[in-house]
Amino acid sequence: MVNVLFLVGSLRDGSFSHQMAKEAEKLLKGKANVTYLDYSQVPVFNQDLETPVLPAITAAREAVKQADAIWIFSPVYNYGIPGPVKNILDWLSRALDLSNPKGPSILQDKLITVSAVANGGHEPLFAAYKALLPFIRTQIVGEFTGSPINPEAWGTGQLILSEETLSQLEQQANDLLEAIQ
Repeated sequence: MVNVLFLVGSLRDGSFSHQMAKEAEKLLKGKANVTYLDYSQVPVFNQDLETPVLPAITAAREAVKQADAIWIFSPVYNYGIPGPVKNILDWLSRALDLSNPKGPSILQDKLITVSAVANGGHEPLFAAYKALLPFIRTQIVGEFTGSPINPEAWGTGQLILSEETLSQLEQQANDLLEAIQ
């Protein structure tokens, strides 16, 4: 069975992004092994910290190495990529051999897709990901899925995805699985 690594862009427990990831995980049940990247201990990128390689970076690289594909679930922060997501991608995009900065990273040619949940800003966010992801030498798969937050979720904490969004997530899952094959 294939391995898909979920990178949830919000570190908040019970975040809407995490809830969206859980829905996508259901769509992959029986088709892929899903794991979640824990990057909560990764420091802000700093070249002074690159050597020796920090344990949190080693663990993140190993998780990426084991994955056939990565699926990012992102909130929209001020119409852009959330800082924690950009930070982990900065770390993971660094060359494995620092004596050759243009050499391959652990992300080299990794299949990747993005879904986002927010009340606005999906298009600028997706444009930022579409600019960044090829630059760090990943391969974007399929169309991205954007979903609004249902109004009552702000009080209940419970994200409810529309049938349209669930259908888009299903297509995204299928596209990712097909690209892996």
